[in-house]
Amino acid sequence: MANPTDLTLAQLRDALKAKELTSLEATDAYLACIENAGDLNAFITVTADKARASAKASDAKLAKGEGGPLEGVSLGIKDLFCTEETLTTAGSHILDGFHPKYESTVTSQLWRDGAVCLGKLNLDEFAMGSSNETSYYGPVVNPWRANGSDAKLTPGGSSGGSSASVAAKLCAAATATDTGGSIRQPASLTGTVGVKPTYGRVSRWGIVAFASSLDQAGPLTRDVRDAAVMLKSMAGHDEKDSTSVNRPVPDYEASLGQSVKGLRIGVPKEYRIDGMPAEIETLWQSGIEWMKDAGCEIVDISLPMTKYALPVYYIVAPAEASSNLARYDGVKFGHRAKDYTDILSMYENTRAEGFGDEVKRRILIGTYVLSAGYYDAYYLRAQKVRKRIFDEFTDAFGKVDLILTPSAPSAAFELGAKMNDPVQMYLNDVFTVTANLAGLPGASVPAGLDKDGLPLGLQLLAKPFDEETMFKGMYALEQAAGFDAKPDEWWG
Repeated sequence: MANPTDLTLAQLRDALKAKELTSLEATDAYLACIENAGDLNAFITVTADKARASAKASDAKLAKGEGGPLEGVSLGIKDLFCTEETLTTAGSHILDGFHPKYESTVTSQLWRDGAVCLGKLNLDEFAMGSSNETSYYGPVVNPWRANGSDAKLTPGGSSGGSSASVAAKLCAAATATDTGGSIRQPASLTGTVGVKPTYGRVSRWGIVAFASSLDQAGPLTRDVRDAAVMLKSMAGHDEKDSTSVNRPVPDYEASLGQSVKGLRIGVPKEYRIDGMPAEIETLWQSGIEWMKDAGCEIVDISLPMTKYALPVYYIVAPAEASSNLARYDGVKFGHRAKDYTDILSMYENTRAEGFGDEVKRRILIGTYVLSAGYYDAYYLRAQKVRKRIFDEFTDAFGKVDLILTPSAPSAAFELGAKMNDPVQMYLNDVFTVTANLAGLPGASVPAGLDKDGLPLGLQLLAKPFDEETMFKGMYALEQAAGFDAKPDEWWG
């Protein structure tokens, strides 16, 4: 039997059901890998005892021919998902010592289906970042390295712990969240598959909020089939989330391998941005040819509002963040400053100590654009432009079934390279934010390597709640690209 950590999630699921190995064997193998991968800093909390207990319970079910769709499968959980009685930090000092008394809907559904929790994964603080460098617990390091270099690279953000742990085989798959690209951009930078579902497809209940009208949870996995399996368990209506949509969850795995012949693939000219590396343009052209060879019709489309997407996002998201993060004041949970004289100074000192620089920056921006003198000029105008972006996509999807673009404007860059230039950092989301603003499903599929041997991804966008067609296209891209590169294991 192969090393359990070499198996994809689907392969591990099938091997467990066939009794070719036990969940405890797989769990122990992953825990050993995690212990040896401290240099990656992918985990904030490892729940070894809990994982082994869950694995033993799964083995008992599997021995009787019972168990759920993910029975015994080892997962990593982004530390933005509340997990009952397990430290949940959102990558922030302000949530020190927070052990929720409840379980997020997404994780409760994964445990319902038999999954095993290995631990909580590192992330940018409150999911605010594109490089996983804003975490109070330190940056995550990408398992990939450029050819001939020992420089530490970003795994992307905010779901950097998720993308790094999947790429380094520290778990079979991971949960992640995407507010402006935080699943798809890290997937692109680590050679993994990332899926942001339609807004409302997956419950947000029990996920620490960043920007409530943009946040959406999804999977980060090794291949497209694993993403389909994970999303099936993660998705579904939840009465506790008022934005959750009540509609059936398809069997996404069943759509894989279905013909894409006749699908119309839109190629937006506005995604050819100034300064984009020629390698990404070449890869995009390869993706177009792959879809054409699979029988798809390529349609040139125009999305002129795209140029306003980043400015709109960096008004709407901080505005919502400033409101959501008002609850962290040191009163009921998390960190509280020791030095204060009255309740106001307790609030001020707690928030000053508890939040990092990037979170403070976004709270200040959000408070500014919501203030009385600027609300109409910034926030209201941004919401109007957001509606026009949505309308533009609606018109485009009247002509096409899927839209194909690059996932990120570059391969993984060195840690520290963009930390002093917020605008350069924000540009990492240039291809991804539109899907969040319009509530569309989007996915990144690894499709090639750049000149330095680092992975690059291609993005597919689909109509709302048409993840099935998106998965068909993703699978076709994956098969055509034949991406099988792996990072050298320098961290062991």
